[in-house]
Amino acid sequence: MHPLATTAAPHPDWRLAAVLLVLVAVAVATSSVGRLGVGRVHLTAAARAVVQLAIVSSVIAALLTSLWGAIGFALLMYVVATATAVRRVGAARRQGGWVALSVAAGVLPVLALSLGSGVVPFNGAGIIPVAGIVIGGAMTAATLTGRRAADELVAHRGTYEAALAIGLPSTEAAYLVIEPSAREALMPGLDQTRTVGLVTLPGAFIGVLLGGGTPLEAGAAQVLVLIGLMAGQAITCAVLLRLVASGRVVRRDLAAVFPR
Repeated sequence: MHPLATTAAPHPDWRLAAVLLVLVAVAVATSSVGRLGVGRVHLTAAARAVVQLAIVSSVIAALLTSLWGAIGFALLMYVVATATAVRRVGAARRQGGWVALSVAAGVLPVLALSLGSGVVPFNGAGIIPVAGIVIGGAMTAATLTGRRAADELVAHRGTYEAALAIGLPSTEAAYLVIEPSAREALMPGLDQTRTVGLVTLPGAFIGVLLGGGTPLEAGAAQVLVLIGLMAGQAITCAVLLRLVASGRVVRRDLAAVFPR
């Protein structure tokens, strides 16, 4: 830590509670005035965030000193991320193993390189934050990829049928249709990487600064996270696209007509 640095993290006191209440009220009021229809969702999301983070913060405080505890918590995050992606994609539960494979394909190489090289310390304090960020990014990539691919299959059903008619196998015909969706699925992560420091200062950077690290240390942490996310999301997207094209991951409403 820099000798002059002090932590700037907010303290969990009455001032924080007051600010959070005001911000939730602003969100709910805006939803009401703007007729957005998500006022109740704002309330439940905020309540869940507070409760979940209070519990997780207490658990993580104990796990930071336990290597096996940190690994177990990372596995729990992976299971929850996979289940969330399956639900958001709309795939049948029995196809969850294939979605889990796509998420793992993106996460494991990034964690192995980051932790195995020693760039990130192989302990609780290193494993939990990096694993959480990378797993969350892979979950988002899987969700966007699966949803966009299914939408493409619905919107371009005629193209798929035409490809079958000229003799292409179902997998290749489907991939021809869904391939363009990859760019849309990866765009949020790519935009964040391209604009970091100019438009946004993402979580890892802010977290290191709030924890008392130097700007250089914060920048190094953020670059590692962003490049790791970019690589992991690309792998997850590529794997899941192939799984959708081959009919191993299919949105439930398409199961009767795809693949064939």
